[in-house]
Amino acid sequence: MAKITFITHDGKAHVVEIAVGWSLMEGAVKNGVLGIDADCGGACACATCHVYIDPAWTASLPPKADTEEAMLDFALVTSPNSRLSCQIRVTSDMDGLIVRLPVSQH
Repeated sequence: MAKITFITHDGKAHVVEIAVGWSLMEGAVKNGVLGIDADCGGACACATCHVYIDPAWTASLPPKADTEEAMLDFALVTSPNSRLSCQIRVTSDMDGLIVRLPVSQH
């Protein structure tokens, strides 16, 4: 398990424990974190699980695959630290990860 902090666009922090091997999206949805719609269920076929990874963590995560990069074009406001939470599998090394949520997924 890894403790991940999701921060909503209005600054509210939600600390959840996510099982190793689950995606950030799965962990957020199963723990009731609002702001991740996950319309495609984690198939990397939409951008409704878009998140901003805390800059201190971006280098320690696996790089974006081409499909993730292409789907991020559908997110409203992206930045260099934008990721699709369905594409990040939780590892024990991610304990303490901070993830920020956009204002909207649509």
